Amino acid sequence: MIKVGRSFFLTGRPGIGKTTVLLKIVKIIEEKGLKVGGIISREVRKGGSRIGFKLIDLNSGREGWLAHVKQPGGPRVGKYRVCMEDLESIGVEAILNAVEEADIIVIDEVGPMEMLSEQFKKAVAKALNSEKIVLGTVHYRIKDSFAAKVKAKGEVKVIEVTIGNREALSENVAHKILENLCEHAVCER
Repeated sequence: MIKVGRSFFLTGRPGIGKTTVLLKIVKIIEEKGLKVGGIISREVRKGGSRIGFKLIDLNSGREGWLAHVKQPGGPRVGKYRVCMEDLESIGVEAILNAVEEADIIVIDEVGPMEMLSEQFKKAVAKALNSEKIVLGTVHYRIKDSFAAKVKAKGEVKVIEVTIGNREALSENVAHKILENLCEHAVCER
């Protein structure tokens, strides 16, 4: 059972700019002196074609592969194979470290590749059950029951990123997060 408190998840079509909006929110929050931890994922292109996705630990800067077209093993999602080792050693570790050390936990993204890892699911549940604010992205058409629970929880604000709202969204969401933190005296440190 996921007990969710103050969580914001961005969703939207692939390529709409969810991670870009998320990174702008992170920048605004960090400029206020708050500590952000967790993971982001970035697509990697070669010669105009997407070849995979990198995982980046926001705190340490460690990088690894979430998935790659030439990944030798691991579960297949579309044309990619998921690198479970990097997902669990970098992604899961970054989330768990953020639960312990950060003011805001970032999880980019809760999607079909990430849902293949039970350790990832447990780390996300731990983040959501903490007293911390969770800021993340969730795959637009996720069918996995765990991600669907995250998306459907009333305590989680799921915000769709669109071409029409993405410019103002980072400021609006950052303001809501900062407002929420100030109510709990975190911003007065």
